[in-house]
Amino acid sequence: MAQLYYKYGTMNSGKTIEILKVAHNYEEQNKPVVIMTSALDNRDTFGVVSSRIGMRREAIPISDETDIFAYIEQLKEKPYCILIDECQFLSKKNVYDLAKVVDDLNVPVMAFGLKNDFQNELFEGSKYLLLLADKIDEIKTICQYCSKKATMVLRTKDGQPVYEGDQIQIGGNETYIPVCRKHYFHPDITNEVEKAK
Repeated sequence: MAQLYYKYGTMNSGKTIEILKVAHNYEEQNKPVVIMTSALDNRDTFGVVSSRIGMRREAIPISDETDIFAYIEQLKEKPYCILIDECQFLSKKNVYDLAKVVDDLNVPVMAFGLKNDFQNELFEGSKYLLLLADKIDEIKTICQYCSKKATMVLRTKDGQPVYEGDQIQIGGNETYIPVCRKHYFHPDITNEVEKAK
């Protein structure tokens, strides 16, 4: 029975690599998948899923107006899985479409993205995935400043933390860093290893 999976993690936790790995595993067995991503993500190229280590694949862009259910329903060959990148940028309607794909078309959906923004608020897509997903998993990574688990995303500008502004600002390592709670509030604290010296 198909399920809706929500896999979240901070920046640099390997979410996109996981998508590409899952796609590869299905396709090695001649089982087609559909890869989709938010139309807002233009860090690489529009309609492309790309990891920071250089792996990339074309993807179907999702906007607020995209009817995901209708798109999947009309495919000639039923996919074995739908893989979504940058799911935090999805709308409530998009997430409900994904649930309908699972329930009515019996196709598993795996959605990957951030949970919270740089102000530690839920994104719209994240909120509705937390409410509707059958299974929720955290993809872990470590804080840039210490060895604790990163649970937050810190926005920076010219090396300084930013706590106010628009929720959505597309950027990569030059703008966002994964941090633990302590270093989210105190990013200027040197790490414990340096303190011990």
